[in-house]
Amino acid sequence: MNDQLRNLVAYATQAANGHNTQPWKFTLQKSAIQIHPDYSRHLVAVDPQDRELWISLGCALENLVLAAGAAGYTTEVTYPDTNEFIQVILSAGASQNSPLFEAIPLRQNTRSMYNSQAIPTGDLDTLQTLSLEPGISLKYFTNINERQTVEDYIVQGNMSQYADQAFLNELIEWLRFNKKEALRAMDGLFSACSGNPEVPHWLGKLFVSSTKPQQQADSDTAKLRSSSGVVVIGSAEDDRSHWVRSGQVYQRLALQMTTMNIKSAFLNQPIEVTDLRKQFQNAAGLGSTNPQLLVRYGYAEYLPRSLRRPVDKVLMQAS
Repeated sequence: MNDQLRNLVAYATQAANGHNTQPWKFTLQKSAIQIHPDYSRHLVAVDPQDRELWISLGCALENLVLAAGAAGYTTEVTYPDTNEFIQVILSAGASQNSPLFEAIPLRQNTRSMYNSQAIPTGDLDTLQTLSLEPGISLKYFTNINERQTVEDYIVQGNMSQYADQAFLNELIEWLRFNKKEALRAMDGLFSACSGNPEVPHWLGKLFVSSTKPQQQADSDTAKLRSSSGVVVIGSAEDDRSHWVRSGQVYQRLALQMTTMNIKSAFLNQPIEVTDLRKQFQNAAGLGSTNPQLLVRYGYAEYLPRSLRRPVDKVLMQAS
C-alpha cells in the first residue's frame, strides 16, 4: 500500500508549478494523502500572497487524482477552506486509465517560440468544452484583435517586473544555467528547458541582470504572436480553495493539450503585478471573474522536461 501511495506522489510531483520550485510536501496515511504547502519554497517577490503556490498544489492534486484513478482508487477531495492542506481520501474502486493520465509524463511548460499554426476547429471545441471545477472558467482569445489587449498588458507586466531588483534576484535564484546546476538542485528553471544554451552560472547571471525591461517585453511579445491563442483561467472567488481549483483546471487543460500535441506556457505577468491585475481583469472583459493564470498555446518542438526531486524529498511524517 505504501509503495502504491508513493507512486501516486511521484505522479503528483510532475505537475506544473511556478519557477519549478516544487512548493509541496505530502503526508501518507492509511487511506489518504495530504498535500501541504512548503513555504520554504515560496516566491516572495513574484507571489507575495502565495496565490500561485496554492495553484501549484492544485496542479499536483489533479495529477494525484488521475493517478489514483488509474491505480484503481476513487477519490474524495477536501479543499483547504479551513485547513492548511488538501486531503485526498482513497477508496477501492475500478481502474480508470485515461488519456490525461497517460499524458502526465509528457506534459511540459514549453517556453520557446511556437509556429503560429492555427488550432483545428474540432480541437479548439474540445478544449473549450473541457470539464471544469466549480467556480472556475476559461476565456479564450483566438484572433489578433482580441489578443492585442493581452499583449499590451504583458508588455506592461514585463516593464514592471524587470525594473524590480527583488524580482530579478528571485528569478536568478531559481534559474539553472547549465546541466550541472540542474542535476545538483533537481529543481528550478533549467535553461535547456526553455530552448536556451547552457552557460556558466556567472555568465547567465550577468545576462539576466543586464536584461532591459523592453528586451524582455519584446521577447514575450514575439512568443505571444507566435502562439495560436491565449486563454485566461479565472475564478468566481479569490481565495485558497479557488486557487487550488484553478490549478486543477490548468493541469487538466495542459494534459488535454498534450494529448493533442499542443504546447502551452504561462504569460502571467499582468496577473502577478498587483497594480495591473484589476486593470487587466477589466480590459479583458472578465467582469467579476478573478484572473488566475494567463496561458498561451500552440505548436512547437518538444524540449527537455524540467527535473523533479525524488519522492523521499517531498514526504513528511504524519502528525
